[in-house]
Amino acid sequence: MSDTFFISMFGALFAVMNPFVNLPVFLGLTEGQSVAQQRAASLQIMLYTAVMCAVVAVAGAAILKFFGISVDAFRLAGGLVLGQIGLNMLNGASSHAHHGSVAEQKEQAEVESIAFFPMTFPMLVGPGTITTLILFSEKADSLPNLAAYAGVVAVVIAMLGLTFWFAGSIGRHMTVTMRVIMSRIMGMILMAIAAGMITEGLKVLLPGLAGTA
Repeated sequence: MSDTFFISMFGALFAVMNPFVNLPVFLGLTEGQSVAQQRAASLQIMLYTAVMCAVVAVAGAAILKFFGISVDAFRLAGGLVLGQIGLNMLNGASSHAHHGSVAEQKEQAEVESIAFFPMTFPMLVGPGTITTLILFSEKADSLPNLAAYAGVVAVVIAMLGLTFWFAGSIGRHMTVTMRVIMSRIMGMILMAIAAGMITEGLKVLLPGLAGTA
């Protein structure tokens, strides 16, 4: 398994799907529910997230090709999206690019379960997550990297499931300050990863800027 690939992808995917940042949202959406209901929702979220991640990982590149979008163009656009999400995390603001608009999030009150909408989509598997999965799938060109790719997705989803499973207990011990610090750190990491994506995309799309023309 490629350690560098694993660490790089884990940092990116954990940052956009951060279970601790999304924990307050989960607690808010399941307020008034019993522990059993919260845990049932956490299992549903894990299942939906795993299915969506698998679909994106397998078909994401093919979808780009169908629309005539190059990986480097998507890398540049994806870097801008991740950068916006990271900047909003640094500023302590929610990102509509990843979490959906306020109106979209309010619609959850009209449906019986919050497991798929809005928790799985767009909160967890939003544009930022989709971008990360597609771009790293292009780099998973060897068996070790494929194993690392699958491992990262499995680990992050497992962390999400465990965090939501014990949401009540964790929420009582996780202070607002701890959540803020976690969000700021993840925002900085996400912006650094986004900067790398943008740079890689520009080098290919505009080789003159890199002095490789």
